[in-house]
Amino acid sequence: MYWSPDCVEGVVMAINGQFPGPTIRARAGDTLHIELTNKLHTEGVVIHWHGITQPGTYFYHGHYGMQRSAGLYGSLIVDVAKGEKEPFHYDGEFNLLLSDWWHSSVHEQGVGLYSKPFRWPGEPKSLLINGRGQYNCSLAARYSTSSSTSQCKLTGAEQCAPQVLRVLPNKTYRIRVASATALSALNLAIGNHKMVMVEADGNYVQPFEVDDMDIYSGESYSVLLTTNQAPSNNYWVSVSVRGREPHTPQGLAILNYLPTKASKLPESPPPVAPLWNNYTYSKLFTSKIVALMGSLPPPPTYYRQIVLLNTQNYINGFKKWAVNNISLSLPSTPYLGSIKYGLNGAFEQTSPPDDYPMDYDVMAQASNQNATYGSGVYMLKLNSTVDVILQNANMLEKNMSEIHPWHLHGHDFWVLGYGEGKFTAKDDRSFNLKNPPLRNTAVIFPYGWTALRFVADNPGVWAFHCHIEPHLHMGMGVVFAEGVHLVGKIPSEALTCGLTAKMFLSNNNH
Repeated sequence: MYWSPDCVEGVVMAINGQFPGPTIRARAGDTLHIELTNKLHTEGVVIHWHGITQPGTYFYHGHYGMQRSAGLYGSLIVDVAKGEKEPFHYDGEFNLLLSDWWHSSVHEQGVGLYSKPFRWPGEPKSLLINGRGQYNCSLAARYSTSSSTSQCKLTGAEQCAPQVLRVLPNKTYRIRVASATALSALNLAIGNHKMVMVEADGNYVQPFEVDDMDIYSGESYSVLLTTNQAPSNNYWVSVSVRGREPHTPQGLAILNYLPTKASKLPESPPPVAPLWNNYTYSKLFTSKIVALMGSLPPPPTYYRQIVLLNTQNYINGFKKWAVNNISLSLPSTPYLGSIKYGLNGAFEQTSPPDDYPMDYDVMAQASNQNATYGSGVYMLKLNSTVDVILQNANMLEKNMSEIHPWHLHGHDFWVLGYGEGKFTAKDDRSFNLKNPPLRNTAVIFPYGWTALRFVADNPGVWAFHCHIEPHLHMGMGVVFAEGVHLVGKIPSEALTCGLTAKMFLSNNNH
């Protein structure tokens, strides 16, 4: 449908005529029946339910093509079961779903990513808070040092008017925050207010106070905010780009102290975010996130360790992302049906490598920048403990390495640690086995590594990939499978692609 998320009209992918899609809310233990009807006519739709293990703050989004970048997402909140209490108190709550926005269509962006020469879609035009932002103007123009910044005139522009969080003085509010961005790492701050972190990806964390917080694509948090500032003023809620040189203005919302009018703009300028490339700041914030005291610790040892080297490469002149020199190319037959029904010709039967050559220099440009396509699967032993080491490296260009937020389907994992440079066997001595946070998304910093541990106890086939939309579609992902023989009968409606369709039709003809 046509919509104006940042005051510029364009086409968005909506759900039930809403952008963002409707918030789905339930209690732990509830059974949700969700019926999806595709009215796009020209393409399929897949909805991924992000990190659900209940209860907690989550979201859902399209996982077909680049539909998330087109607006196909919404919030998913699971409250604790009746009679249960959370380990913190609050008087009210708000939900903030953050995203970035382009004026070019996702189809145009996709063609550019798959073109030779390569065409990058560029930085987002605006940042959205609950689907609302402003392009080519600023709500806080009077504080800008640039004479070219104009004040936004929002009369009659309801779709892009700033989100207003109405609060009472001297109360504590829970603010649920999730990032559905296609590209941008963000920093969230609320003017003149501190926040207390209490939840990360649906898991409780040891509370700690922050002035602002980094949030990467795919992550979700809950923070507590106490309204202890002058009630005669309003305050900015701001999001700014991190990890990339920003060409996108801040996204702004308003914290409105009642009975002050919401139309009264804050008297102070928006919070100033840390420098976009201040990774020391980001690493310090990330290191403070540990599990709430009494949380389940990880198994003390692993059964299998898989080291995943993240690189940017070429394949036949096309720019790609690769993992252990393999750029993921999804087969036409879904993995679950292929494995369950023994359709060995549906994808490569050779497993991807568990490591990369030890003489590879992660700090320098690769001497051979070519990679290959692959569709192989990491077959995991059911109920085994798996360590994954995410290793970042130099890109195609000299002295360049990017942030990558990696998200795992079907599991949470413990984040055991972060490090700089090349991971070696002795680095596991620094792992946090006492109170590592349980997450479903973890960041890997430039020229660094991140260590994860999970138990392969969920029968099925699960994607593990960079949550930056263009990176995934350029091949930055792998596939895990475990206990597929325990998966029940697959509905016939899901056996409509590739070799499973031929198998289904053949069985029905006998």
